[in-house]
Order: sequence, then C-alpha cells, then structure tokens
Amino acid sequence: MAPEESAGNVRLLRSFERRFLAARPLCSFPWQSLEEKLKESPDSEVLREILQKHEAVHTEPSDELYEALAKILAAEESTQCHRSYLLPSGTPLTLSESTAIVSHGTTGLVTWDAALYLAEWAIENPAAFTHRTVLELGSGAGLTGLAICKMCHPKVYIFSDYHNRVLEQLRGNVLLNGLSLEPDVTSDPERPLVMVAQLDWEVATVSQLSAFQPDTVIAADVLYCPEVILSLVGVLQRLAACCRDRAPDVYVAFTMRNPETSQLFTTELGQARIRWEVVPPHEQKLFPYEEHSETSILKLTL
Repeated sequence: MAPEESAGNVRLLRSFERRFLAARPLCSFPWQSLEEKLKESPDSEVLREILQKHEAVHTEPSDELYEALAKILAAEESTQCHRSYLLPSGTPLTLSESTAIVSHGTTGLVTWDAALYLAEWAIENPAAFTHRTVLELGSGAGLTGLAICKMCHPKVYIFSDYHNRVLEQLRGNVLLNGLSLEPDVTSDPERPLVMVAQLDWEVATVSQLSAFQPDTVIAADVLYCPEVILSLVGVLQRLAACCRDRAPDVYVAFTMRNPETSQLFTTELGQARIRWEVVPPHEQKLFPYEEHSETSILKLTL
C-alpha cells in the first residue's frame, strides 16, 4: 500500500468512527489478539466487533489501530454482494451493496439502520409521498427510495448523492428493481418518473435545487459528523429559499449514536429558523436492524 493510500484510509476510518461510534474514542486492547482476529476473518463484522468493544472506554485512539484496520479495508475494496428485503406486498427489493462498511472512500455503499427505519415509516404513511415529487438527499444504496417507489406511488422520485461510485451503484439498483431511468410517456401512470442526480451539498446552488421542485424531501443517516450536519442545514436553507411559495415537507431519519451530534443538528436548525418536531414512531417492524438502537425521524418546516 502506498503511503498516501494508507494515510487516506486512516483519515477515512476516522470519519467512519464518527459515523459508527458517534465520535466516541477507541481504547487499546491486546494487539496480538487484534492481529490474529483480523487475519482469521478480515470482514466488516470484525470491524464492527472491534470498534464496538472500544465504545465504553474513553482513551485516545491509537494510530496503529487505524493503520491495521485500513489494511483490511484496502483488501475489501472491490467486494460486493446482493441483499434482498421483502416488502409487505410480497415484492422483494434486491440491492447490490458493498460488504465493507467503508469502501471506495465512502460509507454510502451499504444500507444503514435509519434508511430501513425511514422506509418502514414511509410504507405506513404513504400519503406523505403519493402523487408527489420526492427528493432524497444522500440516497446511499437506495433502499428507502426503492421502497417508496414500490409502495407509496410518488409522481417523481429523485435519488441524489455526490460520490461517483455511490451514484453508479444507485443507478444499477434502480434498474435491478425494474424501474427505468428513461422517461417513457407510454409507461404505467402508476410508475414514478425516477431520476438519479449528483448533488454536492457544499456547492449546490439555489438554481440547481429549484429545478427539482420537490413536494417532499427526505434523508436518512446523514447526521454522523459536524461537517456533514452544517452542509445539510445549508442545503436545506437553499431549498427553503427556492421554494418560498410552496415549502416541501422534510423528514430526516437518524440513529442516535452521540447526543451531542443530534443536539448540534437541532441547534443549527434553530439558528437557521427551521422548525422541527419528532415524528411519532411507527408500529410495524419490517426490516432487519438493531432493535436496541435509538432511531428517530424529525419533520422539519422550512
């Protein structure tokens, strides 16, 4: 591994730690045990287990740990799999996903718990999406949007992300599940017009956002570090500016990993004069995710 590649993976792992462990520091543990475990089973489940064991101990993380995990990530870089999820209609959703939590420089190639939670809520509350134009921010692998397209009858559904590899996988997952990315006036009127858009929150302009004309905006598991939170609030402010006559409904789902992170989000919303309220939890659990994790949805008023 080249020095610059190793350094890049270390930086990426630090970003991942903020997302997966909510910025809680890692502690040290016997290195012989770590090395043996990584050699025996170099996969994402091992990464999860190693990082979870560090949550409760508040010591400074070691660069050696990041270096060791970075080597594992490099070995996993090209690994893909297919995962299927069954909708209440009996229709399966099949997604191509990475088997690595971090791959190709992003965490957006896997399905996170908040995406599953938001999909469940949407299926129970289809009126928020039926015959509407829906813009999803940070679509990742696409599970939430595909579930909405299949179950909630939106008029237009716009998947968006900024990372080229994520966008490539997204397009493939849309086609894999029988949806088209080509407008077709002869198609079933119940099938939504589907688009995949590249959208960088840092540089997205009011003009670019106004072209979407969304009635509903959603995002799942995008509150994993302060920089991303600030970018998200910024893009929401620009959406508000371009939709003054018809502000969209906005729903943001997130898993509580660090109270300070969610507190930063609500604080920034307040400073941006964006009102928010907690959406009541839905009743039915349809998809596999950690039941003990605290996942919520906020409804925002732009």
